[in-house]
Amino acid sequence: MSELVKVAEIADLQPGEGKTVVVGDRELALFNVGGQFHCIDNFCPHRGGALGGGVLTDKIVACPLHGWRFDVTTGQSPVIPTAKVDTFEVVIAGTDVKVRI
Repeated sequence: MSELVKVAEIADLQPGEGKTVVVGDRELALFNVGGQFHCIDNFCPHRGGALGGGVLTDKIVACPLHGWRFDVTTGQSPVIPTAKVDTFEVVIAGTDVKVRI
């Protein structure tokens, strides 16, 4: 069963920014891409780098440890076909940013 959990306010992230959010015992990476919010697993499958602290360029985040890149809208690496991170539905409710877990 999935549930919507508030993880931020819209004003917490400006376009082009990302951050790590915690839901229960899980860390997620939340991004604002041109006013649209997207959420992926926070940990890079390469060496576990925190993607929420990575550099976001357009819709691609680069892991701060070794630069592996992921599309925050799909979770897919644009470079390595087998590299992918989980994505999570984001719902905006008023000024709340909620993620379906």
